[in-house]
Amino acid sequence: MLQVSRLAPKLLGESAQLVADFVKSRLTDSGGFANRDGCPDLYYTVFGLEAMLALQLEPPTGNVAEFLVASAKPESLDFVHACSLARCGAALERNFFEDKIKYSLARRINTFRTPDGGFHGTPGRAHGSAYGALLAWGALSDLDMALAEPEQLLNSLGSLQLEDGSFANERGLAQGTTSATAATLTLFRHLQESPPVHSSAWLLQQQHVSCGFLATPKAPLPDLLSTAVALHALDGLQISLETERERCLDFVDSLWSAEGGFHGHWADDALDVEYTYYGLLALGHLAL
Repeated sequence: MLQVSRLAPKLLGESAQLVADFVKSRLTDSGGFANRDGCPDLYYTVFGLEAMLALQLEPPTGNVAEFLVASAKPESLDFVHACSLARCGAALERNFFEDKIKYSLARRINTFRTPDGGFHGTPGRAHGSAYGALLAWGALSDLDMALAEPEQLLNSLGSLQLEDGSFANERGLAQGTTSATAATLTLFRHLQESPPVHSSAWLLQQQHVSCGFLATPKAPLPDLLSTAVALHALDGLQISLETERERCLDFVDSLWSAEGGFHGHWADDALDVEYTYYGLLALGHLAL
């Protein structure tokens, strides 16, 4: 993702500086990036660091490093924030954390493994989720830790596929989502498994007339997260959207603010580093 998002400045041109200024403005005195309430948060720090790297800015390593070290209490972290801490460390530098912390983080993440071989952010679940699988796989990779029994993770993901080719985030849901389907297709590719039949076709069907992507077939509006992850998954499958490129660019541009950040969708009034990173990722794919 980072390699692709680094292409975004080619399309942003002079506006890249505005985006850079916005991203830097979300860095708090503690060294963490702010969430929508203005508080430092490991999850948002992932996107802040990734956005800075995409824009080829040097992260202010001193403050950020102190924030990460202060947050490195794996047993007290929930699943999302444990995975976020692993990603933040890897974004700063390889082997940022000493081995003791890395092994402790990996153990914490593996406590969220489900009996079916997947991962779920809520402890005690019998079955994994697509989101949990993606976060855990990414975090363990960031920690240079091998994923045990990857075939079991694939089996867990396979159980989330619906008849129309989409993937639900969790078992028992009747409707697949763009983000869950994109995550699963991306994981299948990384785990060197052939993509399921019809999944890419379903993903393409979620493209709105604006050329943004809908979160679900009945979603009222396309959104930036769905658009970015769909473009990423389709590019990984070598499916070209060249004929829709200009209109897709117009959609992403419609969510950009002169303040430098990106909105999540047309009805979203707020700006944050998470959606700003998704804007950079979408632009990066459209710059290819």
